Amino acid sequence: MKAILFEQFGAADVLKIGDAPDPVLRPTDLLVCTHAAGVNRADLTHRRGGYGWPDFGDSTIMGLEIAGEVVAVGSEVTGYQVGDRVMGIVGGGAYAEMARIDYRMAMPIPEGLDYVQAAAITEVFVTAHEALIHLGKLEPGETVLVHAGAGGVGGAAVQLAHAVGATVITTAQASAHALVRKMGADHAIDYQTEDFAEVVARLTDNRGVNLILDFIGAPYFERNVNSLDFGGRMVQIGIMGGIENARIPLDRLLYRHLQIIGTVMKSRSQEVKHAMSRRFKERWLSQFGKDGLNPVIDSVYPLAQAGAAQQRMEDGLNVGKIVLTM
Repeated sequence: MKAILFEQFGAADVLKIGDAPDPVLRPTDLLVCTHAAGVNRADLTHRRGGYGWPDFGDSTIMGLEIAGEVVAVGSEVTGYQVGDRVMGIVGGGAYAEMARIDYRMAMPIPEGLDYVQAAAITEVFVTAHEALIHLGKLEPGETVLVHAGAGGVGGAAVQLAHAVGATVITTAQASAHALVRKMGADHAIDYQTEDFAEVVARLTDNRGVNLILDFIGAPYFERNVNSLDFGGRMVQIGIMGGIENARIPLDRLLYRHLQIIGTVMKSRSQEVKHAMSRRFKERWLSQFGKDGLNPVIDSVYPLAQAGAAQQRMEDGLNVGKIVLTM
């Protein structure tokens, strides 16, 4: 099969297309002819050497998110058969023409969605559901601040929070405000020209929000804590802005009975990942389609141009998901 390979860590141009052995089917696997694969920030970390030379469990090949057609089924698999259209999160191997996926991580592609759309769903929406609903306990009528609302997970979180019935405030560059409002944001803050904490205070009459979903880290941490209402929760899901000099106002944390929760999906056990996928599937899968939830696609590249696709993400140019096609 054709796959994206690289012999040394480095810039996006180390990625080359080449030949690799087909995956070997295990008892709990689906073997999938991959039609599309999602590009995620973890892929950039992999390429730069942040994980060493990893074996994520399914493959040493890069990529964590696939959509395609089942071509073989392991002996312990239930609920799937050859010919099914499936999508899901894999432990490596997405940047290739064939991939294997544990059937407990797979989901049927909703009717009406193509493979490109399907490849843009699972990583971001499962992560968003886990942060907002399972950990963040978002309820109808609450107010949530979602940072990076025009990104993959951020955009998914905006859609899910709106579907829950929450008031949604999000940060995004001004050029993406129309998009985040279309996805369900009630208020959009231009993080380049506005202080989000000041805007949140104004929008909430100085009460603050019930929940914050943050990807940035240290540069936002103190302002995030100060932007939470009594009993508020913050779920830290990324550290794109770094970890140095993160300041925490302990008096605010203590006297407002705040909760700060951290989560990273990639480092969780397989059993936890199975549960995360199942929770998302049961709650939201039926709501995808023309008039419901939908992934935001930024751009589509052929597999051979995986380096260019990653460079677009690395340069911060994407609004929504970048997808590779095979």
